[in-house]
Amino acid sequence: MWGKSTAAAFLGLPLSVLLVGVAALLSGDQASTTLPWLLLFFLVWIAVMTCAFLFKTGLRAWLWMGGLTLAGYAALHVLKASGLVRIAA
Repeated sequence: MWGKSTAAAFLGLPLSVLLVGVAALLSGDQASTTLPWLLLFFLVWIAVMTCAFLFKTGLRAWLWMGGLTLAGYAALHVLKASGLVRIAA
C-alpha cells in the first residue's frame, strides 16, 4: 500500500501537469481554452492519483506512472526542440 501511495503522491502531480499542459497546448485557441483546462486540473490530478491504486503492486505503479511521466516530458521536449510546438513565454 505504501508503494502505491507514494507513487500517487510523487508522480501524480507531474503526470497530471503533463496531461493538462499537453491538452491546453494542443487546443486550437489557447487564449480561450487554457483557463478551462487549468480549472479541470484538480480533477485530473485526483483521477491520476486514483489510478495509482489500480495497479497490482506499488512497483508496477511506480514503473508505469514514472515511465509515462518520463516519456511524456521527453516527447514534449522533442516537440519543442524540433520547432513543431511553440510555447509562448
